Amino acid sequence: MDLVIRDVRVVDGTGGASYRADVGIAGGRIVKIRKDGGSGPRPAGARVLDAAGLALAPGFIDMHAHSDLALLRDPDHSAKAAQGVTLEVIGQDGLSYAPVDDATLAQIRQAITGWNGDGHDIDFDWRTVGEYLDRLDRAFEGQGFDGGGIAVNAAYLIPQGTVRMHAVGWDDRPATDTELARMKRLVADSMEQGAVGMSSGLTYTPGMYANDAELTELCRVVARYGGYYCPHHRSYGAGALQAYEEMVTLTRRAGCALHLAHATMNFGVNKGRAPELLALLDRALDEGADISLDTYPYTPGCTTLVAMLPSWASEGGPDGVLARLRDDASAERIRYVLEEVGADGCHGVPIEWDTIEISGVSHPELAHHVGRTVAESAELAGESPWATARGLLIADRLGSTILQHVGHEENVRAIMRHRVHTGGSDGILQGAKPHPRAYGTFPQYLGRYARDLGVLSLEECVAHLTARPAARLGLRDRGLIREGYRADLVLFDPDTVAAGSTFEAPRTLPTGIPYVLIDGRFVIEDGRRTNVLAGRSVRRGR
Repeated sequence: MDLVIRDVRVVDGTGGASYRADVGIAGGRIVKIRKDGGSGPRPAGARVLDAAGLALAPGFIDMHAHSDLALLRDPDHSAKAAQGVTLEVIGQDGLSYAPVDDATLAQIRQAITGWNGDGHDIDFDWRTVGEYLDRLDRAFEGQGFDGGGIAVNAAYLIPQGTVRMHAVGWDDRPATDTELARMKRLVADSMEQGAVGMSSGLTYTPGMYANDAELTELCRVVARYGGYYCPHHRSYGAGALQAYEEMVTLTRRAGCALHLAHATMNFGVNKGRAPELLALLDRALDEGADISLDTYPYTPGCTTLVAMLPSWASEGGPDGVLARLRDDASAERIRYVLEEVGADGCHGVPIEWDTIEISGVSHPELAHHVGRTVAESAELAGESPWATARGLLIADRLGSTILQHVGHEENVRAIMRHRVHTGGSDGILQGAKPHPRAYGTFPQYLGRYARDLGVLSLEECVAHLTARPAARLGLRDRGLIREGYRADLVLFDPDTVAAGSTFEAPRTLPTGIPYVLIDGRFVIEDGRRTNVLAGRSVRRGR
């Protein structure tokens, strides 16, 4: 054997009782599990790691990640590797970089600069999903690393907003029959090339312009290939329950599995209402629906400032938004909807500028806004919050990211207990002051919510972060500690594991996670990042 992990507490991902064992690894797989007191000799290997006092779990699966360019930009990627994440699901919220043509690529790069940067440092030498996944597999070949892939494994969701941009453009109208046929072909081709499903961002343009009939047709294509639909649905604020019900009804009609992205109940209108959401899901599950969801263990959300605007303001794409912001009459219409009515981009709730904290900007001369709410920046400038927000959007060319302080702790805890819950960081890695969930989600679950608060037992918590997401992704040899399974593993100290990242210092790495393995190779060893790039694309059907 290549490695024996000796005398370790095995938390195997099933949710059942942990046990002590020796675990042998060879050829990138688990080949031997000898439980404490079992018959036969203890396994021997070329290397023996004494893991007394540590717990061994399957590698964590981040079901909602925004590392689409970070995986190609940063071979270290300790933001995720140091958390014990061995697989990320990218292509989220309906907006990513494949499938595209030249015009769509230029538009999408500008539209989500706040999520991933403008990509000036990336060679966009792909157009299809298959080509993008191939690029991940050879990301750092010939650059002196141990393996030429990526830091952690990655699976990809087809971004429905990008598909609509490709086929329809930025118009707020129903797709024609020809355009719908083109979108269905793009989805089918992308599924055949290895995508695991399709995402939507139904408070983001242009994906939000799709009606239910259009989404249903696309979901039918996804279902035909055994994939799942992952919507950021139409509202997490006013009308949240109706928006959840819309997605449940739509996917049941399409015969498609449903995975609800960052399933939260935010804003004052939803305080304490998580049980209503869970009852809705339980009814559908009891009737045979295939549903799962992910959450992050924090109350604030994170997105771009431009996402707050009403959808009509974004018709025509980024250039259309900027033109409307520069025009005084159009800008006043935007302000009125934002502040007095409640924009669909802000989930139907009138915006509260003192909850909107600027977390990142694209242009350094605007850095004085970072760490302040829009209301605070406005007060310092002696102007209205809308004037500050409008000026920032124009000056930063829509690249500003925000933290939105609108969540409720009781809702967070209730949802994470649910039987179909999984973990997702929704971590945006850009900006001077990103949300700490990007660096801290998984140790936050293990340390704060399992150990300190007892919201979940350790065994339940690990199951939420491993086996459940692996099942959703259809992975037959990941997510559990079993002989024959891939040796994507994390060793952590249950007594000390904790998120180091905070809102004040969001890029601080976690503590209590000394070892992480991908394909049986150490990517974190003695708490330090190694030179190993063992991550590859994980494709549907392979």
